[in-house]
Amino acid sequence: MLPTTTRVASQRFGDAPAYFAPDGWVISYRDLDRVSDEVAVGLTRRGIGAGDVVALVLPPGPEYLFGYLAAAKLGAITAGVNHRLTTGERERVLERAAPRLVLNAGGAAPDDHDAIDVGRAGSLAEVLQPLRASGAAPPERVADPEETLAIVFTSGTTGIPKGAEYCHRQIEFITRTDVGDRWGGGARTFTGTSFAHLGFMTKLEGNLRRGGTTFITERWTAADALRLVADHRMTSIAGVPAQIALMLRDPDFDAHNLSSVRFITVGGGPVTPGLADEARARFGAALATRYSCTEAGIGLGTGFDDPAEDAVVSVGRPHAAVDLAILDDDDLPVPPGDVGAICLRSPAVMARYWRDPDATAGAFTADGHVRTGDLGRVDDQGRLRLVGRSKEMYVRGGYNVYPVEVEAELSTHPAVGAIAIGSRTDPVMGEIGVAVVVSRDPANPPTLLDLRKHLATSLATYKLPEDIRVVDALPFTAMDKLDRRALGALIAADADADADADKPDGGVS
Repeated sequence: MLPTTTRVASQRFGDAPAYFAPDGWVISYRDLDRVSDEVAVGLTRRGIGAGDVVALVLPPGPEYLFGYLAAAKLGAITAGVNHRLTTGERERVLERAAPRLVLNAGGAAPDDHDAIDVGRAGSLAEVLQPLRASGAAPPERVADPEETLAIVFTSGTTGIPKGAEYCHRQIEFITRTDVGDRWGGGARTFTGTSFAHLGFMTKLEGNLRRGGTTFITERWTAADALRLVADHRMTSIAGVPAQIALMLRDPDFDAHNLSSVRFITVGGGPVTPGLADEARARFGAALATRYSCTEAGIGLGTGFDDPAEDAVVSVGRPHAAVDLAILDDDDLPVPPGDVGAICLRSPAVMARYWRDPDATAGAFTADGHVRTGDLGRVDDQGRLRLVGRSKEMYVRGGYNVYPVEVEAELSTHPAVGAIAIGSRTDPVMGEIGVAVVVSRDPANPPTLLDLRKHLATSLATYKLPEDIRVVDALPFTAMDKLDRRALGALIAADADADADADKPDGGVS
């Protein structure tokens, strides 16, 4: 259990640095236990107890870390809320979470909630100072494995975010999968995503068992990541595909000594062949992929010693105790090799959606598989190949087209820095593909003809894009995933502008 692990890590690793705050001061393993005790007592004085929800609307930092650990020691539930959401988005998440208390970054206090404004601490002594009870500790309690520990909200790209509920038993399974019974062996690493994300919320316990040192970045940048890797001789890096791509595009990449890097782990979305090949070559490191979703906890992956193509053409094979099913619209298995809905079942799968029984019922199949919302197929080597989200597929002239498949092929074009495929309506074909491209050389962007020629021998003609937009950067969500909704809006706006330009008298109809 997370509270027990925090105490044992304090005893095992003592004054060893567990975290470095964004501005450089150190948090030891002993500090993690002591300060979270003091915060826990402060929370009880605010009326927080077992089963109460504490929402953390905070950037990555010591405040979030100690708030989470303190709530866990009381049996309270932490609801992580991405601080980068807009005011309206944040309010909708808080309405769903129904917290007893909100710890909120200063200057953006939510309406209609009991909230404490939390400023960024300049030292350990200042962390969550309004809540701390110096030298105090809460009574020891034994957590029930079925008690809810954390609510992890989905990215909300298809509507109001839903809260995936994780109990201690799921976190324990994820920890055993990641580290087994081992203590120690941790290395130096840095944070790259919101602490409200699945990764931090479900893997903190395993990270404490490893005993490594983590450098917290409040707002991740490629320049900061490269500097940390070089200065601290980090052996591994991890991130979503966009972060790996931004590191490779950084103008000072070659000025850093990155020879310590041996391993690259990419998750949060499929890695394109072009990105995988470039990352391996320029970092001089092995690359592995991870695949899951907010509701599944863990899923599939490739190993660093697997054939290099595995991480390019697939997201690997299921982890131990994970059951993968590829199902049709009636929840029946599709024939081997066919495309279907990707569903996962394991002891790591969320317990339910928080305060949303209808959505929970729709999230699971009758036999307990959780629906990921992704489409894919299993190849003849047992590897899962993604073809896209079920709601991203478009139909051209009666044929299904999956954007991820086209993006993978176009990523290898020498003029393409980043690529996304969307669609727009067409009076003849119903829908056609639109390539949204970030050019490696802004002065010489690829043409539509260039892209179609590149695909001519690898994809059927109906899959080829029939329109192109060249942009400075692709849109991303607060979770650093490609924002398909914003991509669609960009394509639609450009199509409307083109239509207006074709009308007489400046577009007046």
